[in-house]
Amino acid sequence: MKPPSELNGFFQAAVAQHSRAVARAAFAYLKSIEDAEDITQEVFLTLWEKHPSFETEDHLKAWLLRLAINKSKNLLKSGWRSKTEPLCEWLPALSSQENELLACVLSLDEKYRLPIHLFYYEGYSIQEIARILQIRPATAGTRLARGRALLGQMIGGNEYEK
Repeated sequence: MKPPSELNGFFQAAVAQHSRAVARAAFAYLKSIEDAEDITQEVFLTLWEKHPSFETEDHLKAWLLRLAINKSKNLLKSGWRSKTEPLCEWLPALSSQENELLACVLSLDEKYRLPIHLFYYEGYSIQEIARILQIRPATAGTRLARGRALLGQMIGGNEYEK
């Protein structure tokens, strides 16, 4: 177990470096800023309570994202969640084109939305996405390709494909 001062420094660095990525992953899953913020807090609380050791910084980030995905799934399955009404949230800081793209990405089925998010917003490779989502790399690549195709249909196709 790490000494308290070292643990505190590790925790502060983890929050500073990974909180945005964890929140974005939770938002991609939950489609709610408030719920994503709650999940982000829960993820870092779990990190603080368990204080696991990691081989590399990438291992820590992958663990945090996997934990955010699992906690998001649990929230979606919870009984009270099924009784709530979703609010239509448009992010005013985004341009109308970015809002449209975000709405399209969020409307994708979860199995396509998560690989799209991890690839384009977090910069993970297909191999890394497969490991985080606990699927085969071929499956991750297929889901990414199908998600791109669905986005292309929603947006109206890509003028460069013609």
